[in-house]
Parts: sequence; structure tokens; C-alpha cells
Amino acid sequence: MKSVVLGTRGSQLALWQANWVKKEIEERHGDITVELLKIKTTGDKIQDVPLAKVGGKGLFVKEIEEAILEGRIDIAVHSMKDVPTEFPEGLHISCISRREDPRDVLLTESGKVFSELPEGAKIGTASLRRQAQLLSRRPDLNVVSIRGNLDTRIRKLTELGLDAIILAGAGIRRLGWSGRITEYLDPDICLPAIGQGALGIEARIDDRVTNEVISFLNDEDTSVAVRAERALLKRLEGGCQVPIAAYGVIEGQRLFLTGLVASTDGRKLIKDSMEADAGDCVSVGVELAERLLDMGAWDILKEIYGTAR
Repeated sequence: MKSVVLGTRGSQLALWQANWVKKEIEERHGDITVELLKIKTTGDKIQDVPLAKVGGKGLFVKEIEEAILEGRIDIAVHSMKDVPTEFPEGLHISCISRREDPRDVLLTESGKVFSELPEGAKIGTASLRRQAQLLSRRPDLNVVSIRGNLDTRIRKLTELGLDAIILAGAGIRRLGWSGRITEYLDPDICLPAIGQGALGIEARIDDRVTNEVISFLNDEDTSVAVRAERALLKRLEGGCQVPIAAYGVIEGQRLFLTGLVASTDGRKLIKDSMEADAGDCVSVGVELAERLLDMGAWDILKEIYGTAR
């Protein structure tokens, strides 16, 4: 193998992620060059409507997955929080890289942390998950929907006169903008999105050579934690329409998994945790999802989806 074609979105963060993977592969395999191919996805084209109303996070991967299946590219790098739990036939996440800090972060112009925000503060976020958890603690907050690339959303802090915006810390750190972060939100305040902070490399299942070339990028602890989180999400059949969160931590051979389902207004919030052997990560995710359903999450899902369990 002489070259690998990597498909990527054109945003600043997506290109950082793609170039990081390119650098890692080329350093590991001196005889292989990685070529980047930019692909504009439906999610990139629709910037003025909340994701929950236009089809969810799968809009950021559809065109890229088509390019893999058609053989125009060999691999794609995704933020795992953007990857649906179902894949087109023939594709899989071949490896998951070591996780960056998965916490959400608060950015303010005033320097005030979350607990210091004034009554009725305007907070910008595109995430129903963040909205629900923040409103659960502070029903007085005025949540403003903001979308766009990271730099666009950061600009809206000033342009829209917001008191704060909430973003994933991983992207901010990767772009070297840590100095803009006012506060890292503890997972007890805002449980991260499924897979947040981890990168997944997608490839064709039958492309044995490419899968071997990129296998060194897999971080086992991150992979186990993210697979547990995604198993919970899949069992809950969650999408952008429902505030669902999960965060797994590996300590030795043990997996500690916390999951959450909430109503969009934050008035109903179901949360629970489990500890189990890390080798049972998928079954742990499913079991925790079942517990959440039994605790009342099903009523929230039924209201939103209107479907039978």
C-alpha cells in the first residue's frame, strides 16, 4: 500500500482531526502517504435549523460514508459523538483513538462561572442534552439555539450578546483555544455526549490492509468506554430529538458507566450509574439503558417519539 485517501469535512476542527490522523499514519508507516479529500455534508449545508429538526447527527457522515463505499476514499475520521449507532452495510468504526478531555466547557466574556451567571442569563448551545441538564439546575436560564462551526459559535457569544455558551472542551483544546475556556463543567452538572472527546476511524470492513495500517490508532480503554456508551444509546434508540448522555470511565479492569435521559425542558431527568467488568462493556450499556427505562426514561421517550417500547 502506497497511499491512503482520507475523507473529511472542511471545518477547522475536522481538518485538524484529519491532519492529526494523517501525521500519525505517515509517522508510523514511512512508506505510506495520506491524501485528504474534503467532502461537504448535508449537516454542513444546513446551518440555520436545529439538528433535531432536520435528521440528526447522521447528516454529518452520510456523504462521507457514501464516498467510502464507492471507493473514492479509504477512511474517514469522525468525532464519535457525531457517529450514528447504525452503519451502512460494509462499514465499521475500525479504531477509536485515545480520548481528549470529554467535559463540556463554559465560555463567558465576563469571566463568570456557571454558578455566578445572573438570573435569566442567556446561554447559547445547539445541544438538547446540554439544554436539559442546565435547565434542570437553573430553570431561570434563557437557552438560545446556536449552530455552526466552533469559531462561528464562539463569535456568537459577542454577536448575540449572550452571557455564556457551552461547547465540547475537546474541540477547543485541539484547536489551541484553551485560553477561551472559563470553566470545565463537572459531569455531575453536565454529563457529556456519548463518545465526546474520542475520534473514530471508519473504513470498509473487508479492506483488510487499510484496517491493519490504522489499527495502531486504537486506544483500548477509550474504545471500551465509548462502546458501552454507544450500546446504551442504541438500546434507547436515541437521536438528536432526545437529551441522552452517557460517560464511561475505565479504572484497571473495571468500567464505571453513568447514563442520563431527560426531557428537553429539564423538568424530568433520569440518571443512574453502574460498575462492572470492562470486558462486558456492551452488555453493561444495554443493562444501564434498561434500568433508565424502568426508572421512568421510557415515559420521556414515549412523549417524544410516540412509539411503543
